[in-house]
Amino acid sequence: MYAQSDFIGCMSQANVDFVIKNNIEIPNESVEVCPNSIEPVKIEKNVTEIREIREKYNIPFHKTVFVYGGNLGKPQGIDFLIECLKANQNNDQVYFVIAGSGTEFNKLKAFFNNSKLTNAQLFAQLPKNDYEILANSCDVGLIFLDKRFTIPNFPSRILSYMQSSMPVLAATDTITDVGQVIEKGKFGCWCESKSVKHFNEKLQLLCNKEIRNQMGINARGYLENNYTSKHSYEIIMSHFK
Repeated sequence: MYAQSDFIGCMSQANVDFVIKNNIEIPNESVEVCPNSIEPVKIEKNVTEIREIREKYNIPFHKTVFVYGGNLGKPQGIDFLIECLKANQNNDQVYFVIAGSGTEFNKLKAFFNNSKLTNAQLFAQLPKNDYEILANSCDVGLIFLDKRFTIPNFPSRILSYMQSSMPVLAATDTITDVGQVIEKGKFGCWCESKSVKHFNEKLQLLCNKEIRNQMGINARGYLENNYTSKHSYEIIMSHFK
């Protein structure tokens, strides 16, 4: 497929570098960044809806709420997520909402059942409208990737967080450059997914409402400047001029 392609689009610069390094027969100039993108919609944060959805699912108003939504499988390094939840079980500043499915869901469910956490909830499925309101009512979006990855990944989940003007806390391997993008764009924090200590340092930083709000503004701005459907269109169509 590579041999038959005139141009190869990658999600980030780390992906470009990886493809070139591991496929020396491919001309460097044919590989470029063409990231995942969306057509951003305006997210209205309705105070009444937020209050109702948090009351419905018993999510507190006075804590910083961290949300993870998406696949719960081997690539996400669920063991590290569990360690982070354990380390914060007595942290009365934070609350975790984990929603998703995948091969590791039962492991996570067993942990929740045994630990009786009071500052976290795990959801397998929620009504679509409820999930969207709930996710958009949270304060920080979470990204997890297993520390053992040797191929760069760039989770598309980040785009929905950015659309909601939500800062991102990413715990990943060191091969991906998603953390570099987040920190360079000043819309969140990154740590390697093997240090709970570093994760907690970033977690506490994001409990600061002023910092969080500014990073949220930055997240929406970075999305509009880099990851819209228009950007993807222009990258692709530039080859037909």
